[in-house]
Amino acid sequence: MPEGHTIYRQAREHNRTLRGHVCRADSPQGRFAAGAALIDGRTLIRAEAVGKHLLHQYDGALWLHVHLGLYGEWRSGTQPMPSPRGALRLRLWTEQAWWELRGATACEVLTRPDVTAIRNRLGPDPLRRNADPDRAYARIGRSRAPIAALLMDQSVLAGVGNVYRAELLYRHGIDPFRPGHDLPPDQWSAMWTDLVALMRDGVRRGAIVTTRPDHRRRSRVYVYRRDGDHCLICGTTVRTQVLLARNLFWCPRCQPSAEGVGAPGDVGVP
Repeated sequence: MPEGHTIYRQAREHNRTLRGHVCRADSPQGRFAAGAALIDGRTLIRAEAVGKHLLHQYDGALWLHVHLGLYGEWRSGTQPMPSPRGALRLRLWTEQAWWELRGATACEVLTRPDVTAIRNRLGPDPLRRNADPDRAYARIGRSRAPIAALLMDQSVLAGVGNVYRAELLYRHGIDPFRPGHDLPPDQWSAMWTDLVALMRDGVRRGAIVTTRPDHRRRSRVYVYRRDGDHCLICGTTVRTQVLLARNLFWCPRCQPSAEGVGAPGDVGVP
């Protein structure tokens, strides 16, 4: 599933190619025909990302809401637009550019109250400059749930997915099964600062890179999908376990449990 940095990059590209233009829209697949008809011929005022949600605001007080989920994807190009192929949910195009959407979990036309409801149910987004980390900690600091589960809860923290979750916990030497209420405020503050930097770097690169430069020649990540491989810091075998239907990855030595499996490695923050 694309994480928040990917949606921010998409919003930026949608603004670059569609903003201020009259957009034509259709649904070759037919599943979004009624919604496409509502925005067809309207001008895109702006596109923005909120966590993993992409929002288009059109004239006439209508919003297009897209959540890619696990299988959704956008494709784009310049005119001429190719003939529709496959299960094509939505096409948007201007005289210069086109975008195609397939496989999204959500694709719907909303009004302002609907958009407000989406915003209100999401936690703070590290990529938004006005995000309040204390609002996330208010949930984390009183929860018995594992910190790894809380970081993936979009009502606690918006935009963080499986990769950033695993890598952030590793970089700060935190056992993913530690209850949220055991996380001190100063440690959360350091994690938030690191997360903001990592996600902004992801927006710039178009890819997630979490390793320090001296480790990067071996891997761009420390633990994500490296189960069975040796930890880049201590050499311990990276472990995996399903947590709330998603695979969790961690190093049992660098991220010791409360019982003290071992001393955490010195990852540091580049």
